[in-house]
Amino acid sequence: MDRALRFIVIAVLLLAAVALPFMVPTYYVQFASKVMIMGLLALALNLVVGHGGMVSLCHAAFFGVAGYMLALATPKYDPASLWLTLPLAVGASALVALVIGALALRTRGVYFIMVTLAFGEMLFYLFHDTSFAGGSDGAYVNTKPEIAIAGQVLLDLEKPITFYLVVLGVLLAALALLDMLVGSPFGRALAAARDNERRARSLGFPVFRVRLIAFVISGALAGVAGYFAAAQFGFVAPQMLGWHQSATVLVMVLLGGLHSVAGPLLGALVLMGLEEVLKAVTVYWKLVEGLIVVIIVLALPNGVRQLLTLTFGPPVEVTPPVRADVPAKPKAPATEAGHG
Repeated sequence: MDRALRFIVIAVLLLAAVALPFMVPTYYVQFASKVMIMGLLALALNLVVGHGGMVSLCHAAFFGVAGYMLALATPKYDPASLWLTLPLAVGASALVALVIGALALRTRGVYFIMVTLAFGEMLFYLFHDTSFAGGSDGAYVNTKPEIAIAGQVLLDLEKPITFYLVVLGVLLAALALLDMLVGSPFGRALAAARDNERRARSLGFPVFRVRLIAFVISGALAGVAGYFAAAQFGFVAPQMLGWHQSATVLVMVLLGGLHSVAGPLLGALVLMGLEEVLKAVTVYWKLVEGLIVVIIVLALPNGVRQLLTLTFGPPVEVTPPVRADVPAKPKAPATEAGHG
């Protein structure tokens, strides 16, 4: 897809996203908000899985920790301040990600998966078996946070359209941040460590530091998603931190495409849209959903974003013009077969 067509498609999608809450019933506005929140969580996970090559099964823990921080910081009858509670929740998730990442990143492969799974389950049982945050019953967020200055409410998240637009803005900011990170030297170093860690080390890349920074950023973004999930549903429970949640989000990443910035958002839309449609059609919706997911993965190994390539063709590579005052670099002589 050339740049002009890509710009047109993005502009149309953005206009449609902004117009959506004014054109559909409230139920679909809330559903779209949920899709964007889970899509944000999938984007966060994809930073470490797709771009970093680290399969984490504890991102639901960062998601849930932020939700619990909002529940604990919200007064019983008054709305909490978004200015205060959002940084608090995201900071808590980032701190937990820093601790887990500093320990888990000393392992590789299946051991990394198992260590992240173990940490996630530890946090699950911490909230499940202790009473400080409601135990297995969870906790309620009775009122959504608000943005107010000098007593004047600027944004009331109790209104579904306002909540939708705020989440959309946060999602767009996250997409811009991830696109910048992936295209930066930091992103190239992260990809180099993913593709060949030994070579990346030999070239002088601080692999551990790069991976840890990516893990913390990913955990912080997962915390943003968890914060808005708790605000939307008004309830948090230990299940938010369970490995089932992490596995579901991993499926969204795989459906959308591992090496794409926005692909996991499309994967979240596909998976949650399938669930919404199949629930209304059959009681065996989980079985049918599983079969459809298997078919998609087998037919589109690069995710549903591969449909864009099949429709519009591969991206057009732009070759920079050759300046007349700079001599072209001579090509290396061809090496005969059998000679080094």
